[in-house]
Amino acid sequence: MKNTILISIFILVVLIIGIFSFIKFNPPLVSGTIASSGDLTFVVISIGNKGFSHVKINNVLVNNNEEPQNKKIQLSNPLKGFIVADSFEGEAREYGIMNIKDILIEPNTSPSSQLDKVNNGTATEGDKSYGLSVIHNKEINMVTINYSYLGLTFEKYVPITK
Repeated sequence: MKNTILISIFILVVLIIGIFSFIKFNPPLVSGTIASSGDLTFVVISIGNKGFSHVKINNVLVNNNEEPQNKKIQLSNPLKGFIVADSFEGEAREYGIMNIKDILIEPNTSPSSQLDKVNNGTATEGDKSYGLSVIHNKEINMVTINYSYLGLTFEKYVPITK
C-alpha cells in the first residue's frame, strides 16, 4: 500500500515536471509580420498564442531594456488587419487599441494560423488578431515582450530590421 502511494506520487511529479519542461521549451507567444515607420520609431508586431491557455503580457521594453514612449495592443481580426500609426488617437481607435494590462491573448491565435484562414477563405470578423504597437522617440531595433503563461514567466525577443 505504501509503495503504491509512493509510486503514484513519483509518477505525478515526473508528469508535472515533463509538462512544465515542454511548455518552457515551446513558449506559447509567437510573432508574425512586423510593420514599421520608415525611421523605425513606431512598429506593429503581429502576435498570437499557440498554447491552450491565455497569455498575459506583463511588460514591453525596447532596445537595451528602455521603456518605450507608448505601447498598446490592437485587437482586430484577420480581415481588417492593423494600423501603423504614430499615435493612438483618431483613426487608430477603430482598430481596437487597448492597454496591454487590460487584455489576455486567447489560445489558438497565432499569426500563421490566422494567415492560413485568410488564404483558405475561412477567416471571419469573429476571429481575433493581436498587434503589439510600440512608439518610441528613437529608432527601435529590438522589442522585448515579458509575459506569463500558466504561472510561468517568459521573455520573447523580436528584432526589428529595415
